[in-house]
Amino acid sequence: ASSLSFNAPALAPRAGRTAVRMQATAEAPEVEAPPPFDPTAFAKTLPGITAPLGYFDPAGFCASDGLANEAATEGKVRFYREVELKHGRVAMLAALGFLVGEQFHPLWGGAIDVPSYIAFQETPLQTFWPAVVLVISVLEVFSVFSFNTPFGGEKWSIRSDYENGDLGFDPLGLKPESPAELKEMQTKELNNGRLAMIGIAGMVVQELVSGQKLF
Repeated sequence: ASSLSFNAPALAPRAGRTAVRMQATAEAPEVEAPPPFDPTAFAKTLPGITAPLGYFDPAGFCASDGLANEAATEGKVRFYREVELKHGRVAMLAALGFLVGEQFHPLWGGAIDVPSYIAFQETPLQTFWPAVVLVISVLEVFSVFSFNTPFGGEKWSIRSDYENGDLGFDPLGLKPESPAELKEMQTKELNNGRLAMIGIAGMVVQELVSGQKLF
């Protein structure tokens, strides 16, 4: 009897500590891995989605398996959007210049009076071409700072903290402060740029076929 009364107190603390450890282990929260990045879902949050097509990506550039059977990252999706914006802006300028240049062309004494699709080849390239390259390079070199570093990372990828198309150029103060209004304006710019890309392509094809000015 004395032996039992002596051992009982010694066993109780160990049993208590074991119960505490088991309870702490049972209550430890499970750390869940973050869900994989969904490029399609991310692309759907960007401006440019309008009726009747809605989200339109038939080539799968922003699909989960990607155009090259690889998942598109956020940086890659932003790169595609930056490319679309630049091409759209250039196309809007080209569509206007195509029409105006054929009717009003004072450079080089107005002697270059030809369809727009061959007007550049009629200029003195040896003096005109370097100036064009210089202007383009000065403007384009700053876009390098919007890219993720290619060393050990992903090539042709835009930083997540960079707002696509934001060149810091708004002399008329047209940029809305409301996020909803800004997204609507960005969508309008994209749609106009897309239409301009289709339009300028049609103008070039028409002049190639006819060999004549548009008007």
